[in-house]
Amino acid sequence: MIVIVDYGMGNLRSVEKAFQKTGADVMVSNRPADVLNATSVVLPGVGAFRDCIGNLETLGLASAIKESISIGKPFLGICLGMQILFEESEEFGLHKGLGIFKGNVPKFISTTLKIPHMGWNKVTLRKKIPLFDGIEDGQYFYFVHSYYVAPVDDEIIAGTTEYGGTFTSMIAKDNVYALQFHPEKSQKIGLKIIENFVKIA
Repeated sequence: MIVIVDYGMGNLRSVEKAFQKTGADVMVSNRPADVLNATSVVLPGVGAFRDCIGNLETLGLASAIKESISIGKPFLGICLGMQILFEESEEFGLHKGLGIFKGNVPKFISTTLKIPHMGWNKVTLRKKIPLFDGIEDGQYFYFVHSYYVAPVDDEIIAGTTEYGGTFTSMIAKDNVYALQFHPEKSQKIGLKIIENFVKIA
């Protein structure tokens, strides 16, 4: 069973529908017990980092997510669900994340580019990972975000994207995969990523 974590924020229905299209056994839940009993975990997200971590802590989901990751369950973080894996975000003040990876979450700063970064953009692969099996380098995916992750460890960076400079758009380490873009909004190529995660799961 793949559990999509419901912490009261985000586009859960579209993520659930994308997984259902692959034929996956999937459920949406806000119960820590379901997360702990899942074979794999998906953390999607749209909204503010502060509210996300607050809701995860209040519902007891933060500890369930960290335990699931620590025991090796396949994990997929999407957009805010990627950012929350890091130590700290600068969104509306400094706020602590789950601290799975070292690094912070700064805001795009530009006088010429539109922020948020919204629309289709290219992902350049930094390393080969199972999540991208059958997907060529340089594919375009759909982004909506004003903040991005800045990992301390370059080894976890699996993909990068250009927007006023190079930023990390995908990370992978052991059982953890995370994407700054939205596969559920990225048409057939995004669905391929979800299919690959289901195979991993």
